[in-house]
Amino acid sequence: MIDAYEARAAEYVARFGRIEDAAAADRRSVLDWARDFQGPLLDVGCGPGQWTGYLARHGLTVAGVDPTPAFIAAARQQHPHLNFDLGDAEDLAVDDGTLDGVLAWYSLIHTPPAGIDSPLTEFARCVRPGGGLAIGYFAGDECEPFDHAVATTYQWPASALAERIEACGFAVTMSQTRVESATRTHGFITATRIGRP
Repeated sequence: MIDAYEARAAEYVARFGRIEDAAAADRRSVLDWARDFQGPLLDVGCGPGQWTGYLARHGLTVAGVDPTPAFIAAARQQHPHLNFDLGDAEDLAVDDGTLDGVLAWYSLIHTPPAGIDSPLTEFARCVRPGGGLAIGYFAGDECEPFDHAVATTYQWPASALAERIEACGFAVTMSQTRVESATRTHGFITATRIGRP
């Protein structure tokens, strides 16, 4: 999958690389979520860094991580004052409980359902008790794959994804869906890391 994104990185950056390419409702929702946190946020699967840059412009402490070298190069070029590193959602290479929150904006869409607990558990390890998680995803009535321009992608019923998030150490605080097109529904879930602060 990394090779597939690497091969199409320039196309992706041109199409989705500006925060203005994201829906205004999504920009508001993510910013409202992020403003609840004072400490470091990590944009996991940051791509060319549009969300990282957006949150930083609003005064938040945020860094980005992505497994695709071309995306990290683009992010560093577009946002040279921010920190971007190569890395995977399953291994964020940060100490336990040192993040105030994780944003995973459509960065788990290629993870098969049987493997979704791996990144979610890693997020729980890295986020302090009381910290937050925000996930953007494709919503649907069934947990099933569909064809995507880059690689096989999975849609989730909101309740099923919320169940997995909670099983991995979070309490879901908000779940909403919005019809994006005739064929796809956008999903957004926020959650709080459980445990003693």
